[in-house]
Amino acid sequence: MNSMLLRLVISQFKLFFREPGVVFWSFGFPVLMAWILGIAFASKGEILRNVALVSNNQASASTLPEWLLQKTGMAPAEFSGDYELVWEVGENHGEQARFRFRVMPEKAAMLALKRGQITLWIEGNPKTGLRYRFDPNNAESRLTYLLLERAFRKQKFVRQKAEVHPLTMIGSRYVDFLIPGLMAISIMNACLWGIGWNLIELRIKKLLRRMVATPMRKSVFLLSHGLNRMILSAAELLLLYGFVHFYFDINIQGSLQALALVFLSGYSAFAGIAVLISSRVQNTQSGNGLINSVTLPMFILSGIFFSYHNFPDWVIPYVEVLPLTLLTDSLRGIITEGIGLAQVIQPALGLLAIGGICFALALKLFRWH
Repeated sequence: MNSMLLRLVISQFKLFFREPGVVFWSFGFPVLMAWILGIAFASKGEILRNVALVSNNQASASTLPEWLLQKTGMAPAEFSGDYELVWEVGENHGEQARFRFRVMPEKAAMLALKRGQITLWIEGNPKTGLRYRFDPNNAESRLTYLLLERAFRKQKFVRQKAEVHPLTMIGSRYVDFLIPGLMAISIMNACLWGIGWNLIELRIKKLLRRMVATPMRKSVFLLSHGLNRMILSAAELLLLYGFVHFYFDINIQGSLQALALVFLSGYSAFAGIAVLISSRVQNTQSGNGLINSVTLPMFILSGIFFSYHNFPDWVIPYVEVLPLTLLTDSLRGIITEGIGLAQVIQPALGLLAIGGICFALALKLFRWH
């Protein structure tokens, strides 16, 4: 009995290690994700927090205010663009926070807040009183406010009690930032799991073999799966929008034609990726691993729940060209900023190019069995 059990266990080990793909997704992929997430979140205290200093005075719209210049040791003529400061924020040595201050008018600050480029903005000065403007439901904004307050006390600014003016107008709330990201995730999941996983499952069950005997082309078969999921995905988005419209009072500020274009281009990109992923996968472990290897990094990096501008500057150019980032930024611009067709042409073309290239590769690589 024991000998039989031991041989069965050994045989299962041999079957497992016979598949290199299964070994990688079981052992290599978790380590790879730990490395990526560790880089992104291990140095949370080193995050550069973007803060706007609102100035509606044209004469001072390009320089730091005098009270902040005094702390930097700079003259007004020496300042240009953004300025970064690392300040002590606690009583213990080493408790520091990094801030990047940007001077801009109120209208530009509101737009930057909607896009996640800043977490809050400040008006006034320490002597007459500072006024913070941010969404109190945004945890990142609240944390930045608390860190700034501690830093200002540590720097011994002479000032009146600061005021917090919550931003609750439609378009500036955290929920307005979140919902377009959830819509983009819905499109991505509809393609990668609805199309990709379905094709993988058909191959594993040997059902794709039966298609070889039919006078059907690969392109027609694959397009049928894409069109089916596109209709279902559109219905899912309509249901989601109907809920947030009535419950959170979210309205589409921009062009409906632009929204339709972004939806079609975003769906095309992820449908092409899904078909490419599923073109040769032979087992569930590899299929699961491949889909997760695409979805998880974009889920974290593409600015769904928090702005990707919190990442180091060298990462942002790579994040901005991810398919989910292009889709999310376009949806967010249409829904919260009111942008039109002209502003989404470039990201839509990028998404269509990604989808077209992936679909063309999938047609060459796709196997029925």
